[in-house]
Amino acid sequence: MLAIISAVGSNGVIGIDNKLPWHLPEDLKHFKALTMGSPMIMGRKTFESLPGVLPGRRHLVVSRNAGWQAPGAEAYSSLEAAIAAAGDQAFVIGGGELYRLALPLADTLYLTEVDLAPTGDATFPQIDGSAWQETARDAHVAANGIAYAFVTYSRR
Repeated sequence: MLAIISAVGSNGVIGIDNKLPWHLPEDLKHFKALTMGSPMIMGRKTFESLPGVLPGRRHLVVSRNAGWQAPGAEAYSSLEAAIAAAGDQAFVIGGGELYRLALPLADTLYLTEVDLAPTGDATFPQIDGSAWQETARDAHVAANGIAYAFVTYSRR
């Protein structure tokens, strides 16, 4: 199973300057709970934006730079190679370009839909409603007043 996990603003924005455009600790806890114990596939810039290697998960990094290496990361030259190395279940965790490549291959989307429309330079691809069906929604308002929902989509 290939799953995609992302937090997405109402305008499709997922990041700016390689950072999240909002502060939602609840989303980070949700991300950790879902991905713990599973391989995570990400682009190099996403890996470099992390606070460090996240414990309890393999970090499979897709990079065009054949010589790229980092402690705690497994480097791959393509999404397909990373998926093959990941095994039965993996999460694609970003960024925007990798999401676009992974969307046609994914079975499940775990999106945190954030009720903000921030300025950004990275976006999530448009979801084709004929290909995906919402199967769960859990709405919240954060302590800082930001409304968001944990939403699961399954491929039709």
